[in-house]
Amino acid sequence: MGATAIAIPYVVFVWWFSTGAVLLLVGLAARYPAAFKWGTAAAFVAALSGVAVSSQAAEDASAYCAFTCAILLWGTVEMSLLAGWITGPRPEPCPRDCTPASRIGFALQAIAYHELALIVTAGLVFAVTSGAPNRLSWWTFAALLVLRQSAKINLFLGVRTLNDELLPQQVRFMRSYFAKKSINLLFPFSLAAATAATVLVAAAALGAKSSFDGVALSLLASLIALGLLEHGFMALPMPVINLWRWSAPVEPAVATVAVAPVPVPVTPLARPMLTIVPATPQAERPVSAQKTAAALARQRLEEQFRQAYRQARAEAQAQTMSGLAAVSVTTPVDPNTTAQGGVP
Repeated sequence: MGATAIAIPYVVFVWWFSTGAVLLLVGLAARYPAAFKWGTAAAFVAALSGVAVSSQAAEDASAYCAFTCAILLWGTVEMSLLAGWITGPRPEPCPRDCTPASRIGFALQAIAYHELALIVTAGLVFAVTSGAPNRLSWWTFAALLVLRQSAKINLFLGVRTLNDELLPQQVRFMRSYFAKKSINLLFPFSLAAATAATVLVAAAALGAKSSFDGVALSLLASLIALGLLEHGFMALPMPVINLWRWSAPVEPAVATVAVAPVPVPVTPLARPMLTIVPATPQAERPVSAQKTAAALARQRLEEQFRQAYRQARAEAQAQTMSGLAAVSVTTPVDPNTTAQGGVP
């Protein structure tokens, strides 16, 4: 009974932590690409081996091991998509002017290889658990596959809240295939189907005849209920990114918060074409605000020198004119007069 009591909190923790761990590891993949690829491949093999081993025992601990290995196996395939390794033959944004039929084709081409990888992995899980007393890994992986396909189709058709902020940069092109609507025709049926599955599996867990069946069905019912909750997130008027804020990828623009801001020069507005230009050219050139007191004093001295020069020149011309006038009115001297004033 104790193993069944912790099934629900265990599934909630694994769902929350595994989602954040996948996002966190994908964020580190760009720094260590080779090590991350080898590590993901090793985790895939280890998880598949754990599925095969745990399927041979119908015990409470084996149920938890089978469930955890199926989640780990699912996480490795999801990391290959989020890291941009396995996407599709056309990992590009959706064209803006495409028809609805073309949009479906482009969407399938964008993630075709990843969907094929999920199907192949599901086949491997089915093969290694076929005929075994513990097939919880298969049912767990199958539930994840169905719930995820339902979520993808609803995102494609349109939901109220996309929650696409969690997508890493290398697969942001998938956002162009999402649609934002208040509701689509498939969404109510998806909720109804997930609700019915949760109720049926939970009822089977309550009526289980063995401890193993009770634990296994409780784990599966909790997982389907969380899938139903994820569908409900699409209808909420608020994003749920805060649940995994600790693992969400950091945008390049946010990572440079510590850098001092660079002042951006303000470009003056262009003068309209029909503006009337003033007749005075100086009106177009604003007076410089950087003239110093020395420059202003120098300008005043130059004006004084020019004024003094013009005044001196005017006075000289006036004296010259008065001298000429005095000579013209002097009495002429008789040439026959001697120096003593007498006449010879």
